[in-house]
Amino acid sequence: MSDPTNESVLREALEASGQRFTEQRAAVFQYLSSTDTHPTADEVFLAVRRDLPAISLATVYKSLETLVGCGLAVKLTYADHSARYDGRTDLHHHARCMVCGRVRDLVGDIARREIDALRGVEGGFTVTGYRLELSGYCSDCLPQGSPAPAPA
Repeated sequence: MSDPTNESVLREALEASGQRFTEQRAAVFQYLSSTDTHPTADEVFLAVRRDLPAISLATVYKSLETLVGCGLAVKLTYADHSARYDGRTDLHHHARCMVCGRVRDLVGDIARREIDALRGVEGGFTVTGYRLELSGYCSDCLPQGSPAPAPA
């Protein structure tokens, strides 16, 4: 792992969770920290094995789940049981293409007004967490003949 700050963050989080620091976990964490593509486990595996040719897909899956358990990654799961991983753990939202599955981060807190409105409902509502995801088509996958997206 080339970034000493990332290594320190990883070591501390693993230790706090009772987990060991390993070269494989470090490589998976480094990759997730360096990308904003929200990769699948297979994509992480292909990227990490360039530097660690002996790493197995099972080890990548276990490393990803360990990182999620330590709070260093987020697992984005979908109704079709597929999953993507996000190295960005701050509160943010996503837009997902229904054709190619690409996920991108959305900037800003577009759900705050709705959450505040829920709190104001008679009897109140305690929000303990949420995830907002917009689904649609990326520019590469927009169906032929579909109207162009309306300007924001």
